[in-house]
Parts: sequence; structure tokens; C-alpha cells
Amino acid sequence: MPSKQVEDCCTFLMENELSVAFAESATVGQFSAEFGLTDVAGKVLKGGIVCYDASVKQQLLNVDDELLEEYTPESAEVTKAAAYGLRKLLPADIHIAITGLTCEGGSESAEKPVGTMFIHCISDRVEFSDRTVFTGNKAEIILQCIDHTCDLLIKKLGA
Repeated sequence: MPSKQVEDCCTFLMENELSVAFAESATVGQFSAEFGLTDVAGKVLKGGIVCYDASVKQQLLNVDDELLEEYTPESAEVTKAAAYGLRKLLPADIHIAITGLTCEGGSESAEKPVGTMFIHCISDRVEFSDRTVFTGNKAEIILQCIDHTCDLLIKKLGA
């Protein structure tokens, strides 16, 4: 069952005749799945790509090798590049890319602890990035990130 934030976001997008596509790394397709469970999914969800491995970001989304090496696959810079790569692949009004660290074993550090999630959103009306640190287990971090992104979408697009 989708959260209230997901339901509200999908309703907002439908009412504004906006569609969305996702490039999901850390959220491993959960964002697309949550949107797909809403009653209005067919009116707002265009599709999504799970780009968990860096090679998918490189080969499918055309994220430059140098960005991955300099900033790591879990970074604001790579997330922005993934959103732009997605924009070339899937037709939608809004393109959202998400990377981050939901568990140990990635590029976590004191400055970028587990729970750090990066979001980049592109539309004709607005473009924004967000970096937020969430707490909990992997599933909790993912769901908090999805809800947070939905809240941001409504706030940024409703302005």
C-alpha cells in the first residue's frame, strides 16, 4: 500500500497533467513500484530504470567515467548526470534520479554516512537537487527517501 505522500504526489501530478520517470539506484525500483500501486499510476508513471550498478549508470544513462571516479556512484554529481541521461531515454514531464547509501559497503564516510541519499529532479518548470541523511534499516531509508521526494515534488512544482 503506497504511503500518503506517494498517493498525494500522484494525485498532484495527475491533477497537473504531469508524468514522471525514474532512474533508481539506491531505491532499487521501489519508487516506481510505489507509484505503480496507486489508482492513478497509468496517468502519471511513464517508467523507470534500476541502475544499481555503476556500469548501468555509465552504459545506459551515459554517466561519465570521470564523474564516477571523482565523486563516487553515490553522489550529487552522478545523480544529476543520471537524471539528464534518463531524460534522453524516457519521455516524461519530470525525470528523477536517486542514488545513495542504504547500507555499509559503498562509498560511505564520515561526511557521507549510511543513510545519505541524493535526489535530482528535472522538469521544464523546475530543477532541484537534494541531499538528506535518513536513519533506519535499508527498507526504512528507502521509504523515507521516497516520501521525502514526494513532498519535495509537490512543494517545488506547486510553487
